[in-house]
Amino acid sequence: MSIQKISKLRKRNGGSSRPENWSRVMNQQQGELVQGASYLTQQAKTEILQVLSFLENFEDEMDGFMEISAPNPYVKMSTYLVKRHLEAKAVTPTSLIGASGVPYATANRRMKEMIDCGLIEQRARTSTGKSFSLHPSAEMLEAWTQFSGRIRRLAAQSFGTQERRADTQDYYFGGSYLEAQTIQPPQVLLEPLKVAGGLRVLVHGDPTFMVMHGLKRQFEQVVGCSIQQRAFSIDRLHEEAVRNAQRPTSRYDLIALDLPWLGEFAGSGHLLPLDDILDVERLQPSDFHTAGWQAAHWGGKPYGVPSQTTPELLFYRKDLLAEAGLEPPLTTDALLAAAAELHDPTHGRYGIAWNAARGTALGHTFMMMCAAFGQPVLDLPRQAGGFDATRLADTSYRPTIDTERSLAALEYMMALLRYSPPDILSMSWYERVRPFASGKVALAYGYTLLAPYFEQNPTCEAHGNVGYLPHPSGLGAPNIAPVGGYLLGIPANIAPERLEAAIEALIVFTSPEAQKLYVEHGSRTNPRYSVGADPEVSRLSPIFEAVDSMSWRDELQFWPRPPVPEINEIIRICGEECHDMLRGVQSPKATLKAAQNRADRIMREAGKL
Repeated sequence: MSIQKISKLRKRNGGSSRPENWSRVMNQQQGELVQGASYLTQQAKTEILQVLSFLENFEDEMDGFMEISAPNPYVKMSTYLVKRHLEAKAVTPTSLIGASGVPYATANRRMKEMIDCGLIEQRARTSTGKSFSLHPSAEMLEAWTQFSGRIRRLAAQSFGTQERRADTQDYYFGGSYLEAQTIQPPQVLLEPLKVAGGLRVLVHGDPTFMVMHGLKRQFEQVVGCSIQQRAFSIDRLHEEAVRNAQRPTSRYDLIALDLPWLGEFAGSGHLLPLDDILDVERLQPSDFHTAGWQAAHWGGKPYGVPSQTTPELLFYRKDLLAEAGLEPPLTTDALLAAAAELHDPTHGRYGIAWNAARGTALGHTFMMMCAAFGQPVLDLPRQAGGFDATRLADTSYRPTIDTERSLAALEYMMALLRYSPPDILSMSWYERVRPFASGKVALAYGYTLLAPYFEQNPTCEAHGNVGYLPHPSGLGAPNIAPVGGYLLGIPANIAPERLEAAIEALIVFTSPEAQKLYVEHGSRTNPRYSVGADPEVSRLSPIFEAVDSMSWRDELQFWPRPPVPEINEIIRICGEECHDMLRGVQSPKATLKAAQNRADRIMREAGKL
């Protein structure tokens, strides 16, 4: 079917929109663009590039085989356009015409036909609107994704072994249903963001944001401007975010905040409430995990968008537990029993690793272990599934550190020391997962964002042998998975002329399309149900199905680290006092008393007591 016929059919369907049977029309073009239905995963991108290379080589062979031949400018231009898009390289009308293989006037007409049919999208490169860059539309990308898969299946069916042909057939019939659920690729903004010096983003230096940095070139293509990203460790990120809030004008268009910091920054007026500056429905709020979206609110208003939702889980070696005849531990007693059974220091293997480094790291551990025993660090009201931390901006609260359940948590912590590596008191975020990945530790508490250490390293001992659980609980408390992660927000002191660009960038960077791209390139955090349900994502890691299941069971909870303005100081206090206990300087009871007194002092200074 010719481009002209497609154009006529499009006009009969209203001119400005695609025909409902668009994919069927596309499928009738032999050797050209066919069907559309899947997202460009990393595997799909590799597959498309392989097919593009094959077609180019095949055409060269055909040119040498038969003297009488004529190039197909539609195929040549779409091949060139898609290849350059996947390589994050710009395409101009002149370069696309040059790739057509036909005279300039003919190529120019064919290019305009493809634009009119919605196969090619234009984006202005200058303020005058006279210069454009060209990009493949969603239809073209979908068509090439399907076409590439079909070419490989046909090749396998025609030239592969009987076993391979059977596998391919199964893949083909099983794939058509799954692909219908996949997420579309990030599309370039038709209007590039106009912001002097490019977008400026402040983030945490964790694996997910480093994945985002690795995709910088691709996202620059999407938003149409340069991106500058600064990354800091968690404590330095907090310091820089506070300094930035005190500046007359923000140095950043977007800033990443740890979930517990929201009350501090929103309560002090350092963030713009999102419902005042954009239509929140554009963010698709119902698609976020409930706990992550609730954690983005202060005083009933959203101040950030979940960029990563990464609960802390128990990682366990399925193979080691099976060999020892142990069930995955759901209680703290069962975990201690498993850690004791698998603890074998004489052969270089230890039972468990966890955050025990002084300060922020251990402070988080204390709060999460208290939560595992059913004790929040503030006097939060009870509700179904735990405690309510959604109304802290409107109510008074006080620390509840020195309690019987907190004492049980500290005694559990002391018991863990017996089955921990000798350097446990200096282990923090990454140090606890590295020995687990290498096989030196059988169990580990860890955020999902750290899973790439063993999921993407086929040479490590833990690869392919890891199971995921919410925190084991004690004293009859329910199992929960404390939610961690970061929000992206817009500073209140952003320059007015940069606000519109910041809003559009915020929507792009937190969209399902972007989140899936992060996952494909190594991230193991995901704030959205749709991304976890995507079949391409679920095949990458069992962690997404596990987290989604915990969310549906209401096990993902953010109340263990309530986002009050004073929480950062309380975390630090608890981390210091607990470290003294683990070093043998003071008893568990003395630790709780000291931490309670210091936290009360912080509250009094803030006028809360």
